[in-house]
Amino acid sequence: MTGARVVAVVATVAVLALTGTVASSDYGRAAAKEVVRDTPAEHDPQALAALHPAVRGYVDAIAARDVNALVAVFAPWAIVDDTGRRFGGRSAIRGWARDEVIGGRLTVLRTTPGPQGPTVLLHFDPAGFMAGFRARYTFDVDHDVITRVTLRYA
Repeated sequence: MTGARVVAVVATVAVLALTGTVASSDYGRAAAKEVVRDTPAEHDPQALAALHPAVRGYVDAIAARDVNALVAVFAPWAIVDDTGRRFGGRSAIRGWARDEVIGGRLTVLRTTPGPQGPTVLLHFDPAGFMAGFRARYTFDVDHDVITRVTLRYA
C-alpha cells in the first residue's frame, strides 16, 4: 500500500470513528470497505463495451456531467431505487441525479447480462466524498430506455 493510500485509510477511519451516524450507515460501511480495495481507476473495456446503449448513455451522461442526457435515457415513468429510497418519474430522477450523481465519478468494473437488462458492478465516487463505494446497479431496459434501476452497495 502506498503512503498516500495509508494516509487515505487512516483519514477515512478517523472520520468514520468521529461520525457515528455515517459509520453505522450502509454508505459508511461501503466506503470503509472500498478504502482498502485496489479499485481500478478506469472502466473495464469489455464490461463497458457489453453495456446496453441506454445503460451506456447513463454512464456517459455521468462522465459528461450532463443531467439532461442522464434523464433522457429513462422512460417518463421510470423508477430509481437507490438503496431503498424511491424516485419515480423523470422530474424526481432529475432532482436525484442533480443532487447525488452529477459531479461524481463512475467506473464500470463488470457487467452481467440479465433478462430485463444488465447488472453492473461499479465504483462510484460522489464528488470527492471519502473513498467512494462499490455498488451493483440492476437495470431494466425496455424499448431502448431504462424503466428501472436498483442500486445496492456491494
